Amino acid sequence: MRPPQYTITSRDVHRHAAHLCQYFLGLKDHGPLCTALNMFTVLFYAAARMVSRAAACGALRDAPSDSALHAALMATLPDIAILQRRLNRALQGDLPKALRRRPQPLAIDLVLIPYHGEPLRDINEVYRSQRKSGTTHFHAYATAYVIRKGQRFTVALVYVRKGDDLAAVVRELLRQAAKAGIRPKYVLLDRGFYSVHVIRYLMAARYPFLLPVPARGRKADHPKGPSGSRVFQERKKSGWFQHKLTNAEGLTATLSICVRCRNYRGERGKHGREALVYGFWGMQPSSYHWVSETYRQRFAIETSYRQGHQARMRTCSRDPLLRLLYVGIALILRNVWVWFHWEVLALPRRGGRKVDLDQLVFRKMLLWLQHLAEDRFGIFDEIRSQQPMLT
Repeated sequence: MRPPQYTITSRDVHRHAAHLCQYFLGLKDHGPLCTALNMFTVLFYAAARMVSRAAACGALRDAPSDSALHAALMATLPDIAILQRRLNRALQGDLPKALRRRPQPLAIDLVLIPYHGEPLRDINEVYRSQRKSGTTHFHAYATAYVIRKGQRFTVALVYVRKGDDLAAVVRELLRQAAKAGIRPKYVLLDRGFYSVHVIRYLMAARYPFLLPVPARGRKADHPKGPSGSRVFQERKKSGWFQHKLTNAEGLTATLSICVRCRNYRGERGKHGREALVYGFWGMQPSSYHWVSETYRQRFAIETSYRQGHQARMRTCSRDPLLRLLYVGIALILRNVWVWFHWEVLALPRRGGRKVDLDQLVFRKMLLWLQHLAEDRFGIFDEIRSQQPMLT
């Protein structure tokens, strides 16, 4: 007997996403037109088209004006600390129970959104980092992401300010994940988290971790030879080592080091040997290959960022509160997409569900939300002109 067939429509996706956002974010109606449902519909439309809130209001005929929507948002949004907590609850609202039954691999990364303006109230609102997109100023957000096939949910989000201790950022991400019932099997971090404070915190909290080791110290052409972690970068054979880090405050941390050497074999036009250097603690790797392949799982979080950028509405606002809201909505929409694939579209079978992401690609789901907003509010499909059209 064939299983029953059901139809998933754009209304189902919109209803689920809007309910999730409204239940956890708690936006209130602000007048007969700026209802919470209408506000989320316009915001989803802006996210789907990757345009500003003003452009979305200008394109939708019967939608609230941009000034009315801005006033409604500012009247109903809480302060940034409370908004961050609510966004985390929304990200965790649809997590499958299976993720809580056993520890899961977690990836932690920092996403930097280029910013070319001045801070709104506090100079520390703007994060500083290496130049990207013509600026060294960014609005920064850290996320924690579950690495499990078919259930790759973003489970925590933290707004990062200039001068914030990255160890405190990691602690907050793991605390938010723990509130959702997610226990880390091990943590995969980006090289930006390679610091004594972060390493000492993870060791003290007993969280196994793995991260790449950046090249620091004297270079190979120095008269005294290489030093620091550059010693491992110059190796021609794979091996296991110990490395002691010391920061400017005199604090130390000792890491286990895995050096995996491989040949380029003409990849990307390169030849010779490459040394991949990883630092880890609390793990017992079986081989050099296992270490590099385990860390490769972290690249899945880069995919989540790429998809998140596809649903992030653009803005010139200097207000970090609105910017955090827009980033949070993008990540929530991506979690909704993952949830539909796991809970609704997956094919039940022995050995686990079969997830086919081609059934509903992320851009298609966003297009559904765009079309639903256009059907609800209508669009401006004409423009007045002083001259007749030539035929």
